[in-house]
Amino acid sequence: MSEPVSISTGIAQRYATAVFELAKEGKKLKAVEGDLDALEAVLADSADFRNLITSPVYTRDEQGAGVGAIAKQMKLSPMVANVLGLMAQKRRLFALPQLVAALRAAIAEDKGEVTAEVTAAKAMTKAQQDKLAKSLKASIGKDVKVNVAVDEDLIGGLVVKVGSRMIDTSIKAKLDALQNSMKEVG
Repeated sequence: MSEPVSISTGIAQRYATAVFELAKEGKKLKAVEGDLDALEAVLADSADFRNLITSPVYTRDEQGAGVGAIAKQMKLSPMVANVLGLMAQKRRLFALPQLVAALRAAIAEDKGEVTAEVTAAKAMTKAQQDKLAKSLKASIGKDVKVNVAVDEDLIGGLVVKVGSRMIDTSIKAKLDALQNSMKEVG
């Protein structure tokens, strides 16, 4: 099962590198970043769009026309619209989610940013997110963008993932650790 993921990631990485270098050279990184926000939103919200990019039922021409119309409707930059058209022509649209992730990572690295994936027991306010980003910046030394998800199963606390590091201060994790230590004793 890991082979298709690695194939998608490799394909996406090549496209992302090309788009990033062209955007940086043309000073259009800000426009590409806006396009990525729009693409992430449509990938998350539209089952029809996800079906269009992954289904083998659609021909190259149908996929190309579909993503062309969507790119025009979303007012994507010509560079991103052309890449979507090329990916449709080459039957590579299935790698679009990985392309978005790879481009995000390249842009963040260029800006000197890292992304922290935060899971909280309840929604965090903007002030709490800013405070967390500030404390993470102090420990990491880079600007931190915080992506927050809510998981009520945590009961309380946070799970923070930055790169390969994970900090789990959730009550659920503490209860699980306590349960494991009690099993070892008796």
